[in-house]
Amino acid sequence: MEGKRKTNPAGSTNSYRADVLHVLGTLKVATADQIQRISTPHLTFRHADKEPASKQKQARTASHTGALSDMRKHGLSENGGSTETGDTLRNLTSKGLEAASWELRRPATEMGSTARGAGSSGASHPMAVNETVIALLRPKPDLAKLADGPLQVQAAAQAAVDGTSGVGTIGSYWTEVPLPATGTWNAPGKGGAQADVVLTAPQDGVPLLFIEVDNCHETAEELAAKLEKYARFFRRRVKDTDGKERPMWSTRWTVPEHEYGEMPHPPVLLCSTTSVSATPTGRSRACKSSPATSGRGSGCRRATTPTTGGSRSSWSG
Repeated sequence: MEGKRKTNPAGSTNSYRADVLHVLGTLKVATADQIQRISTPHLTFRHADKEPASKQKQARTASHTGALSDMRKHGLSENGGSTETGDTLRNLTSKGLEAASWELRRPATEMGSTARGAGSSGASHPMAVNETVIALLRPKPDLAKLADGPLQVQAAAQAAVDGTSGVGTIGSYWTEVPLPATGTWNAPGKGGAQADVVLTAPQDGVPLLFIEVDNCHETAEELAAKLEKYARFFRRRVKDTDGKERPMWSTRWTVPEHEYGEMPHPPVLLCSTTSVSATPTGRSRACKSSPATSGRGSGCRRATTPTTGGSRSSWSG
C-alpha cells in the first residue's frame, strides 16, 4: 500500500484515472465537476445532502481531483487556467493524449490537440461544448452504488434512471474535428470547417451527427458562412481504397446505405447554450437558407440545451 502511495500520492485508483483519460481524451479540456458528472453520476446523489453547495461539489469531485493530481505528477495532465466561475480547467499533455488513445481505442493521429491555453480567457466555448455533450449523454447513476443510502437519495436516483435516455457513451463523441475542404485529414487546408462535436451512436439510432455549439455570440450571417463550410466539405469527393470516388466524410464514418436520401450527407445540429427567444427567426432563416441545409436528405436542427435552463426548441431545414 505504501508503494502505491509513493506512486500515486493522492491515492487515486486506476478506474478514476481511466475516467479522466476518457473524458479529457474526448473533450480536450474540462473541469473536475464535468469529469465527475459524466463518469460517476451516482456521486452527485450520494453527496446531495451536504451544505453549502461548495462543500457538496468538493465531496463529489474529490476522487477525480485526486486522480488529476496523481496524473500531473506522472506528466499526463496539467491545469490550464480557470473558468469564469473559478473552476480549475484540466487538460491532458501529449503523453496523456497518447494514453487516452489506448483507453478510447482511437488512433493517436485522431486525438487532436492538448488544448493548452484554452483557459486563458475562461474557455467559455469549450465549457458550452462540454455541457452540450453532457445534456446529450444524460449520464445515469449506478443504483447499486447507492443501495445503502437514504431512501430519498435512492428515490431521486431512480427518477433519474427512469427519465429520458441519453445518446451514446462518452466514447461516442469526438470534439474539435477538422473537416477539410482542401488538404488531408491530418493536414487540413484553408477554407474548411471544424466540427465542435461529432456523434456516432448507431446503437441509439444516430449513426452520424455533426454538432455546432452556438453561444449566441455569432450573427446569423456568420452562422450561415460556417454552414457553407460544412457544405463545401460534404461536397468534397476523394478516391477510396477501391479506387472509386466517394464523399470524403464517408471514408471516415460509416452510415447505413441511403440513410440520408439520394443526395446523402449527414445532418448538422445547431445547438444554443443560452436562451434564443430574442433572435430565433434570423438564425432559423440563416440555417434554412444555407446551401449546407438545402436538398434532399439534408437537415439543420436547432435546439437549446436543457442544462442552461433555456427552453428547448427545434426546427428543420
